[in-house]
Amino acid sequence: MTREVWLKADDAVGDWETRKRRITAGLEAGVDWVLVDESDVARVRELGQVNVAAFASEDADVIGEAEDDAEADAYVVGKNGEGDGTVDLPSDFSGSADLTTLRRNDDVTGAYVRILGKEYEAFAEAAADDAEYTFVVGEDWTIIPLENLIARIGGDTSIVAGVTTAEEADTAFETLDIGADAVLLDSDDPDEIRRTVAVRDQADRETLDLEWAEVVEIEEAGAADRVCVDTGTLMDGDEGMLVGSMSRGLFFVYAETAKSPYVASRPFRVNAGAVHAYIRTPDGGTKYLAELESGDEVQVVDVEGRTREAVVGRAKIERRPMFRLTAETDEGDRIDTLIQNAETIKVETEDGRTAITDIEPGDEIRVFTQEGGRHFGEQVEERIIEK
Repeated sequence: MTREVWLKADDAVGDWETRKRRITAGLEAGVDWVLVDESDVARVRELGQVNVAAFASEDADVIGEAEDDAEADAYVVGKNGEGDGTVDLPSDFSGSADLTTLRRNDDVTGAYVRILGKEYEAFAEAAADDAEYTFVVGEDWTIIPLENLIARIGGDTSIVAGVTTAEEADTAFETLDIGADAVLLDSDDPDEIRRTVAVRDQADRETLDLEWAEVVEIEEAGAADRVCVDTGTLMDGDEGMLVGSMSRGLFFVYAETAKSPYVASRPFRVNAGAVHAYIRTPDGGTKYLAELESGDEVQVVDVEGRTREAVVGRAKIERRPMFRLTAETDEGDRIDTLIQNAETIKVETEDGRTAITDIEPGDEIRVFTQEGGRHFGEQVEERIIEK
């Protein structure tokens, strides 16, 4: 599931200068959407590139017809109506409210509901039948209504939970082990906005089950064309990438974050292996190292299997002396790769970060195994033999 952060910036926030500061902070932090009043769409477009959603008029005939002709990417109903309590709902509401605006206008894809009581939960359920996005903003109670709505309507609509802090966003993303699809953040604090975006990024990250494999052979393999993957991201000391000659078994190779008396550290680089080898990508696929070019995305992984994305700034190919490294998994499968013969290339063993030049048969090395067989980087179910 891909999580999203929506930033609330309508007239309830304050005057335009106040809203502008909030929106600018959101753009700089990397929010996915900004939710504003329809009259502000053009002004948001002038501030930068972001998805813009607008609270629409309750009049279905004038939605998307702002005087400046600026159109939002999505329209949301519920403000100044039944959704926010401006128009009272009956306490015994059973799902028969007039949702004409949502149903009549194709431009409207979202419904905004403040959960002011049990009847508003029922209203959100009814709106979710027609809404692509259902915004639920808790008042005195937040977790319980969100749990109820995730259980009842999750999957039929994208649930966007109202939050005011990154901590609340983290809770929303984890509720019922499924979580909200997105959060609607109501905060002026640039740091809080950045923290919420960081929570989104963390929630989106895949965690892999890395395992140990025993080195059965490491030998010189002559020279080959070696690829260094230089990213636009600085990597931490426990991070690297997964590479290997066989898609079913990839080796964890550290980024060049370690200091050396002979060469400077390059924490943006992974000396990944020969041109033929696979590297894992954020979508769970693979690419040949030779195919990588500036702008591609690769997966960064740490020794515990936590992952994130990084953009390739450059793939640097040079001819270098290589080792052929072969390891055997607990299941008895043998995997191998070509890796440069140099002290700066580090892998993870049971003793920690270890130079490839110090690896010996019998050492345990960190690897990632998966179903083999790839066609243009995508897993396929056919008989493919790698050796």
